[in-house]
Amino acid sequence: MDQYVVFGNPIGHSKSPLIHRLFADQTGQSLEYATLLAPLDDFSDCARGFFKQGCGANVTVPFKEEAYRLCDSLTPRAQRAGAVNTLSKLADGTLQGDNTDGAGLVRDLTVNAGVTLAGKRILVLGAGGAVRGVLEPILAHRPQSLVIANRTVEKAEQLAREFDELGPVVASGFAWLQEPVDVIINATSASLSGELPPIADSLVEAGRTVCYDMMYGKEPTPFCQWASKLGAAKVLDGLGMLAEQAAEAFFIWRGVRPETGPVLDELRRQLARG
Repeated sequence: MDQYVVFGNPIGHSKSPLIHRLFADQTGQSLEYATLLAPLDDFSDCARGFFKQGCGANVTVPFKEEAYRLCDSLTPRAQRAGAVNTLSKLADGTLQGDNTDGAGLVRDLTVNAGVTLAGKRILVLGAGGAVRGVLEPILAHRPQSLVIANRTVEKAEQLAREFDELGPVVASGFAWLQEPVDVIINATSASLSGELPPIADSLVEAGRTVCYDMMYGKEPTPFCQWASKLGAAKVLDGLGMLAEQAAEAFFIWRGVRPETGPVLDELRRQLARG
């Protein structure tokens, strides 16, 4: 049976085995998918060992950049992202790297939530690897503007320079931003520590602004709570992004795209049960 894993450290909490088992059941695909705890100091050997038999793998923190360096070939979106979250063993035995995070985010926003990105003023909070992976697919929808805001403005400026050929992208500090925008995407890790990025309430126009947190939890994240309190038109967490990036990886491996709706419903049920 075809073998797949998700590499990470830690990895016990991962929802990926459940997601891919549900995808396989839904599409009639025969495969096994497990977690694999990779050593922090030896990801490459661990991955090479798995791929002696394995067909594909997902990669989560902290190994996405190492996975990028491990690959024999990269898709254009992985090259842009500078990170890999999906590995595939090709027919000739070589490893190809892809990055499905951005496609997952954009599909969750545009298909699941019905949000239009074209012509919109979009604000992305953070300038780390999570942002790098989503800029190209967002800019492909031709927003009016895309602002990358970060505590260290120089990091945001570097990202803006790398992606400005793809669309109207600029950098900013958090405190500089006061005018309302159409979409705010929180790609900082603030929610993991129960915090909120230091941004102005005036960025949210009640009934109009869509707020999206890449993080998720049993309870609404601090960012989602903040957005709801201000009357945002839609408040979304990152569980849909998780399901959609997994569906994109499944499609790459198996050539069939699963329906994410039923899987997302099951993830919500499990999350609510804790």
